[in-house]
Amino acid sequence: MSFSIDRSRVLVSTAWLAGNLDNPTVRIIDCRYYFEGPSGREVYAESHIPGAVYLDWVADLSDPNHPVDYMMPPAEQVAAVMSRLGVGDDTLIVAYDDEGGHYASRLWLILARYGKEGQMRILDGGWTRWVMEERPVTMEPTPLPAPATFTIDPAAERPNIIATLEDVMQARESGSAVILDVRRLSEYTGEEVRAKYGGRIPGALHMFWQENLNWDGDRTFIPVDRIRARHEAAGVTPDTPVITYCQGAVRAAHAALSLWMSGYRNVRVYDGSWAEWGNRDDVPIATGPADEA
Repeated sequence: MSFSIDRSRVLVSTAWLAGNLDNPTVRIIDCRYYFEGPSGREVYAESHIPGAVYLDWVADLSDPNHPVDYMMPPAEQVAAVMSRLGVGDDTLIVAYDDEGGHYASRLWLILARYGKEGQMRILDGGWTRWVMEERPVTMEPTPLPAPATFTIDPAAERPNIIATLEDVMQARESGSAVILDVRRLSEYTGEEVRAKYGGRIPGALHMFWQENLNWDGDRTFIPVDRIRARHEAAGVTPDTPVITYCQGAVRAAHAALSLWMSGYRNVRVYDGSWAEWGNRDDVPIATGPADEA
């Protein structure tokens, strides 16, 4: 499996979007989401980028029939949601959130899985940078356009950018891939428990996803040479096979996208992540500092 993508084909600037707010071929999607406090839909109603429609990644783009939370939706579900949002085969999606592309990256991963990532860009810096620059916002909801035709070609699909539990087990046992845990350190050590069990996949390296961003600033992506440098310092070079995971394959999607944009070609996302691994009784789990794994 070999897959990488130029950063210019993933990100757009706030200046670019400001100049394309009235472009009829652009569909802006607000992906803000919160597990606590107000919902993403509520903050969208309070203020959003003009022309944006709201997408709830859990309700709209998680497989409702899978026993594991947050799993990749089937093709027909993706096509139906995109059609409802007025996204056709000639539409360019620009997605944003307020966490540096966190949830927008999950949408990007879903579209890449189905061979449609060429139709999507992520707003670099997202809502954070947009508001910092005092660009226009509105409370007015965007009327949904007429449903569009969104076609997924089975021949263009990329199931091999997604890893299964069995793939992770094989990689861990054989050493055929480096497993990157991109969650908070407290989740990695097992101090913070968000499933039946806390901890990590034994042997996983901790590489916190937010460090690929200017998190304390405008939340844009850091330069590719810095992303490569922080991973190479941990022994993860561009030719290293990598599997990323987190809790629900959202932070893992962001981390994988950061690597793909930085010239890493052999990267997969463990879709089940800790929502699957951490709720099973038949898989190994490590806790404590990494040197005690």
